[in-house]
Amino acid sequence: MARVVAVFDDLLLGSNVLGMLRAAGHEAELAGPDTVRPGGAAVVIVDLATEGFDGIALFEGLRARGELGGTRALGVYSHVRPDVRERAEAAGFDLVVPRSRLAREGPDLVARLLAG
Repeated sequence: MARVVAVFDDLLLGSNVLGMLRAAGHEAELAGPDTVRPGGAAVVIVDLATEGFDGIALFEGLRARGELGGTRALGVYSHVRPDVRERAEAAGFDLVVPRSRLAREGPDLVARLLAG
């Protein structure tokens, strides 16, 4: 399957995402905002609902430095913050979904991004 990098500072949620992706056959790794290295990853998942870092600014920085290459980006936000979804879409995320949808459909969302 594909290499997926998940950027979460919530270790419980991040671990759940890793488990779900690995169960689906993906090579998944968890990274923090200061340690993320998406080079070679097919998909990067960025938590946009955290107070710990600005996921949109992180994505924009990775893109500006050319670290994303052909990596597809999935942003996850809190359903009570549609403004974050709008900002993420404007920033160029390939797909932006609520956290609850990631929890239900994570492997399918990654497959959708891989399919283009």
